Amino acid sequence: METETATRWLTDEEQCAWRTHLEVNRLLTYQLEKDLQPFGLTMNDYEILVNLSEADGVRLRMSDLAAATLQSKSRLSHQITRMENADLVRRENCESDRRGLYAVLTEHGLETMKKVAPHHVASVRRHFIDLVTPEGLSDLSKTLKPIAEHLRGQRGRP
Repeated sequence: METETATRWLTDEEQCAWRTHLEVNRLLTYQLEKDLQPFGLTMNDYEILVNLSEADGVRLRMSDLAAATLQSKSRLSHQITRMENADLVRRENCESDRRGLYAVLTEHGLETMKKVAPHHVASVRRHFIDLVTPEGLSDLSKTLKPIAEHLRGQRGRP
């Protein structure tokens, strides 16, 4: 028989930290997305372009790209279709696995990355990095790393 444990409600300080994190996450994502709009890109588009631009041969298996971007395979497929229509990426068959597909960065996609990346980095600096002291950034990294490691370990678990 399961024993019920009492809920560990958040203290005022914990709730403040949690709600501030949620607000910053939403506001920062909104602002970065807004700053990508003049280039016709979404944050998802940009994340895919970054992952492909950093991959060997500027290509990744669709399943690996879905895992890297935390998207379902069907959602990624729709995203890649939109990006194909914009000539940012193309799909290629995988020779070693007939069912496998690669997403490949096109020349236009690479040129787009080269054009957009400086603007995106400036936006990240303006709305995040430059608002925190170097010590604060170090503390933030130390604080968030165990959370990221924990959550990476939870991927794929029910």
